Amino acid sequence: MSYLRRAVIAALSCALAGSPPAGAAEPVGQAVRIQTEVRGAAGPLAVKDAVHRDERISTSRSGLGQFVFRDGSKLAVGAGSSVVIDRFVFDDRKTVQKLTIAAAKGTFRWISGNSRHSAYRILTPAGTIGVRGTVFDFYVGGDGTTAVVLLSGAADFCGPGGCRQLTRRCDCVVAKPNGAMSDTGPVNRGTLGALGNQQALPFLSGQQRLSSGWSGSGCGLAAVLQIRPDKLPPPPSPRVDAPPTATEPEQPVKPPKPHKPHKHHKPDRPDRPDRPDRPDRPDRPDRPDHPNGHARPDRPDRPDRPDRPDRPDRPARWH
Repeated sequence: MSYLRRAVIAALSCALAGSPPAGAAEPVGQAVRIQTEVRGAAGPLAVKDAVHRDERISTSRSGLGQFVFRDGSKLAVGAGSSVVIDRFVFDDRKTVQKLTIAAAKGTFRWISGNSRHSAYRILTPAGTIGVRGTVFDFYVGGDGTTAVVLLSGAADFCGPGGCRQLTRRCDCVVAKPNGAMSDTGPVNRGTLGALGNQQALPFLSGQQRLSSGWSGSGCGLAAVLQIRPDKLPPPPSPRVDAPPTATEPEQPVKPPKPHKPHKHHKPDRPDRPDRPDRPDRPDRPDRPDHPNGHARPDRPDRPDRPDRPDRPDRPARWH
């Protein structure tokens, strides 16, 4: 951090709190990632810059800041957000006795550190988030409407309308400053409708991506929103565990066979004409009768043959 930034913070702390610079400008953590523009009390923040108690942190409309506090707890500040490290009491055991964060507007992710769960409190215009060893996202709208989505562990939200317990992954509650509060239920498209902002939970929908180790379940919100791919940041390069194996050379593609021309259709043969029926033969005429008009006379009978005479007896032979 530059000398000018230290001097500005010390001067502001003296003017506002009337206490010695060393105590008022107590560093409570540092920035570990800055995207686009993130500002502190003395101007733009850079990676490894310290953040201090009572310092307001704000992001531009496309900004993103990730901060780690001295006890290991983490806070991600999404686009168009504003938050103040309201109270920070550190002890010598790398834990905090009290860490209070006041969120004015925007979207955030909280990851608990090494301190007791009761040491953390997050203030919103609609109520207070109680941390119980947890990871969760929360959103504060311009009218103070607040949503809390649990990703791990447990949390509770208490406001003028009572308290709600969040104990299951993707549990959500929406509350308004007038005390109106929803029942605990899974986060879904209706949650964004109740908040009046489709970009209210960008860490869950994938519209903003956090560093490795800061991510949590998206609770299926990206799928229901059907975010356009050109609006998403590029995905990380895939991990290569082993060199790719050699592949067989591709076989040359055979050229397609030439198209055969269609055969011409032969014309149908004309039907043969039917053969004409043969004319009927005329009847044969009857034979004419014998001339002179007389019938042929009957043939006369043959005369009987005379009987043959008997043979004379032969004389007997003497032995």
